[in-house]
Amino acid sequence: MAPWWARSLRGRFTFIATAVAALVLIPVGIAGVLVTRSVITAGVFSETRDTAERIAYEMRGGALPMGAAIPVPHPPVDLIQVVGPDGRILGASDAARNLPPLSDVRPTAKNRVVSTTSCLPTECVHLTAVRVSMFADSPIVYAGRSTPEVLSSRTLEVIVFAEVALLIGVTAWATWLVTGRALRPVATMRAELDAVHAGDLSHRVTQPPGDDEVAQLARSVNGTLARLERSAEQQRQFASDASHELRTPIAGLRAQLESAQLYPDDTDMQALVNSALRDTDRLEAIITDLLLLARIGSRVDVAKEPVDLADLVRMELAVRSDKLPVRVELADGVVVEGVRLQLARVLTNLLDNAQRHAESTVRVTVSEQEPGMAVLAVENDGMEIAECDRERIFERFTRLDAARSRDAGGTGLGLAIARDVAMAHRGEIRVDDYRGGARFVLRLPIANR
Repeated sequence: MAPWWARSLRGRFTFIATAVAALVLIPVGIAGVLVTRSVITAGVFSETRDTAERIAYEMRGGALPMGAAIPVPHPPVDLIQVVGPDGRILGASDAARNLPPLSDVRPTAKNRVVSTTSCLPTECVHLTAVRVSMFADSPIVYAGRSTPEVLSSRTLEVIVFAEVALLIGVTAWATWLVTGRALRPVATMRAELDAVHAGDLSHRVTQPPGDDEVAQLARSVNGTLARLERSAEQQRQFASDASHELRTPIAGLRAQLESAQLYPDDTDMQALVNSALRDTDRLEAIITDLLLLARIGSRVDVAKEPVDLADLVRMELAVRSDKLPVRVELADGVVVEGVRLQLARVLTNLLDNAQRHAESTVRVTVSEQEPGMAVLAVENDGMEIAECDRERIFERFTRLDAARSRDAGGTGLGLAIARDVAMAHRGEIRVDDYRGGARFVLRLPIANR
């Protein structure tokens, strides 16, 4: 089972912030204690050294006679002794008169000043020993003071680490509050997303003010919900349109078969078979187009290859028997990377659409009019497409009023297939302005040469 702090994002943030604070503050606290102790120790030894040097200087000048009480020049340093080479105390301050020798450390001629610590029966002291002269029988001046409480106890460490613990606790508490406030919109979005279900995708999450990551997440979630809602609506519309388109030939076929069953003697079998075959062909065409729409862009058709658009047009026109002539203007060497069968289907759909609506001629051009883009255009001299319909005609089962008849209108999926193929090939298809007819333009990226 995961620890408590790992069960929520808020807990993980708090744990990480606390761990970082501990990793930073604990070494800082240790360094602070060491530096503070070092500074205080250096200050104490500076005082004892100055005092010992002054007493030694006065003794060398004869200003301080042996055996006399030694005055204290610096009150905190009140433990002063002058010890002879034989270890006898030759002079002392009032505070050190009844004490044994403060230390057995004896500076040498080369190292005449030594700072050290020493523990007496009653207390520990910080002191400095100074050799009065360079002679072998030189007395030693000891000047010291009681070790400061901050150095003799662990009070400094306790205070510092109590502060460190307090800072770490404050960091954890502040992180817990800040992350809770920052993640509150996320909790709200989660609750609102839980309320969204497939039957109703109209709900949106609350978008917090500002432009931070949480606000951007809310916008992305709302954008995703909007796309899902549009997709679901399109799917419902598609299912409705598909069922309608399939119901019409099925209903016609059923009516003819039932009529033949009821009145077998009055039925023209040849006409019945021909009509049934026409309805069957229409059903087959619709189902084939629906399957192709489902496969476009999937891994079923990932075998892409270089396709020369001029050769593709020539091969397609060679196997067609169109009622109207097709003029061509083909630039060789315009090669794209794609699925040949899908691109051929786009061309077939565009030509079929042009043949249905043209008055006298159809024109196909292939060129590289734009840098890095191949352009395949199919034009006809029929009725011009209104600007308000130029996007709608690429929707599934959409046919304009002039093409509503079942014989002339096709399945209503040809242009939808063309658009999906173009998008799957990182291109686009659209209707351009064209006087005296309609012009469909397919743009695809040129293959790397």
